[in-house]
Amino acid sequence: MFDKLPISSKTEKILTKSLDDYITVEEANHLMNIKGAELFPLLSTADYLRQEIVGDNVTFINNCNINFTNICKVRCGFCAFGKDADDPEAYHLNDEEILKKAEGAVENGAREFTLMGGVLEDADIEYYEHLLNILKDNYPDVAIHGFSPTMVRDACLVSGISVEEGFERLKSAGLDTLPGTAAEILTDRSREIICPEKVSVADWISIVKTAQEVGIPGSATIMYGHVETLEERVEHIDIIRQIQQDTGGFTEFIPMTFMHEYSPIFLEGQSDLGATGTQDLKLYAVSRLMLKDLIPNIQVSWVKMGFRFAQVSLMAGTNDLGGTLGGDELSEASGAPDGVEASISTLSRMVRDLGRNPIERNSTYTEFYPVD
Repeated sequence: MFDKLPISSKTEKILTKSLDDYITVEEANHLMNIKGAELFPLLSTADYLRQEIVGDNVTFINNCNINFTNICKVRCGFCAFGKDADDPEAYHLNDEEILKKAEGAVENGAREFTLMGGVLEDADIEYYEHLLNILKDNYPDVAIHGFSPTMVRDACLVSGISVEEGFERLKSAGLDTLPGTAAEILTDRSREIICPEKVSVADWISIVKTAQEVGIPGSATIMYGHVETLEERVEHIDIIRQIQQDTGGFTEFIPMTFMHEYSPIFLEGQSDLGATGTQDLKLYAVSRLMLKDLIPNIQVSWVKMGFRFAQVSLMAGTNDLGGTLGGDELSEASGAPDGVEASISTLSRMVRDLGRNPIERNSTYTEFYPVD
């Protein structure tokens, strides 16, 4: 397959192996460090595996972000969204404001609410149940993809209940899937720099596994390009792989490149400028080679990449474009290059230009809807 390409014997051996087997951490680290023309065989291999595993459909969901507050007690070094309660730009939506956002999204065909916000000091499990109830009472057919492991852990502590009971109550109130947020980078060395107040690696793994055991599947993410090493990126993907082997509860894997421009750690000189374009592509491709059909859906975040580079990234082993994302104030605060809302026609044009098929989906990739 690679006999006429400028590729080392080691890289060729790893890529050939990946066609039939999962690559190891050591092999993934080698691929993360390749340079120059060796990038093209890696991308071609990942794209071939994508086609073999999920075919030529590129999926996305019509969804809306409902960020109910930007007040946050956990001040992460990469985040430009969170505010102190007394900040003049702080907000906390009431029920009427939340329902108004939801109504506009449903009128636009939304199939999912992404319910997120800052970590409030006194939020208990009853508060999150209330948010779920008001949305499900009014829009029972719209899925709710909500909260984060840190938010749920802290709410359970405030309510004096176990994490397992917390997830059981949230599921009963209408939580359908759990976002992969709070994962950031799953190494304690980097977390101590960028998010020391969030859950530890061990706690994140435990919380996510508990959600999946209760019956709440969800996404897995990685946020990279800040202070972590290339090896830590691979370590993170391997942790996700191990969890999936145990539970099968991840619906998708979402690499999210670090948006540095307004982040505190960048403004303080503690981080890099973010990943380069080739690093982005290598991470997508290596993710496909490591995860293969364990997590068949690998998502490109167009809101992080911009429309043009997101389209290119669909040729690096990925098969999903996320969502239409109305109201993503978190990415907007970080400087999203092409805004934070996309039409179905815009996403479909990107897909069709590659000769692939745009398909709407639900939150769990179990229902699909043709796009005109």
